[in-house]
Amino acid sequence: MLSILIPVFNYDVRQLVHELRRQAGSFSAEWEILCFDDGSEQSWKAKNRQLDALPGVRYRELPENLGRSRIRNLLADEARGAYLLFLDCDSEVPDGSYLQRYAAQLHPGTLLYGGRAYQPSPPEEAALCFHWLYGSRREAQPASVREVQPYQSFMTNNFLIPRAIFQQIRFDERLLQYGHEDTLFGLELKKTGVRILHLDNPLVHAGLEPVDVFLAKTRQGIQNLAFLYRSGSEADTRLLRFYRRLRRWVGLGLLRHALRFCRPAMARQLHSSHPSLLLFDLYKFSLLLDELKEE
Repeated sequence: MLSILIPVFNYDVRQLVHELRRQAGSFSAEWEILCFDDGSEQSWKAKNRQLDALPGVRYRELPENLGRSRIRNLLADEARGAYLLFLDCDSEVPDGSYLQRYAAQLHPGTLLYGGRAYQPSPPEEAALCFHWLYGSRREAQPASVREVQPYQSFMTNNFLIPRAIFQQIRFDERLLQYGHEDTLFGLELKKTGVRILHLDNPLVHAGLEPVDVFLAKTRQGIQNLAFLYRSGSEADTRLLRFYRRLRRWVGLGLLRHALRFCRPAMARQLHSSHPSLLLFDLYKFSLLLDELKEE
């Protein structure tokens, strides 16, 4: 049995669920779709409640917000299937063969990761363009690129995992806010020797966010990354590699103050019509230096 698991927060998932049901209807195996709402505003709940009447769908509204890790663990605990397909709620299925491509590669010892895609053209709303630019350049990678570093390239937006493997690893519930759940989960996969098979089976990331929201979530992600570093995790991100390398050779105090002074100007540039991803990297590094200033 395949369990499709969708944690929902402030997003209309009706179209996503209807398309998944349509594709799952051609399966010979049993399937189910679980949609658990994690404390959305009432307007979103009112739309998504319609899903509870659909055969094969279980819709539930949680009494409190659990956060990204806890709700995924809860979904897995409530699922009945031997295989778990985790999807982000702000996803779009690009074509009618999405589930079939996963079904063709099922293996009890392998995690399948399909990837992430973005629309080919930038959005009309200017405030959403930076998120689109970052995602298109940094996240939307074909399987041939991702498989070079299979664990570092893993993201949690679109992956299928045997239930038995998931229950050995699970999401770390110490991470209470947004960011780097995928980093830690990928690290645990590597430690336990779980094979990741990267596929060209992406979901389109439709839930683009304004620059202010994107930068606020970036700060949360950096706080989580600093937590992983301080807790002795072997997390291996590009930002941490740069931090470790620089720390060996130079004192970071002066650089920290200089980048902090420049951070408002960097933020203004990222709000502009021609944002720089290199400047965004410096912006993130500045935040990391602040978080690790006592190290």
